[in-house]
Amino acid sequence: MLIVMKKTAGEDELQAVKQYLVERDFDFHQSTGANRTIIGVIGETQTIRRDELRGLPGVLEVFKIPEEE
Repeated sequence: MLIVMKKTAGEDELQAVKQYLVERDFDFHQSTGANRTIIGVIGETQTIRRDELRGLPGVLEVFKIPEEE
């Protein structure tokens, strides 16, 4: 799963998303670019409610990575 943060997302909003993931026992990797921060979530992400994540301040979009057959 990929979480794309808004360009305007501040450090507090980023920390809130990370805390959300940590509280649910997910690992993640943060990639910070010039205009965006993307968080790659590691684990069995089917238990994450994408609409709940999208509702967190600073989150632009949440993408589910398709499973291979």
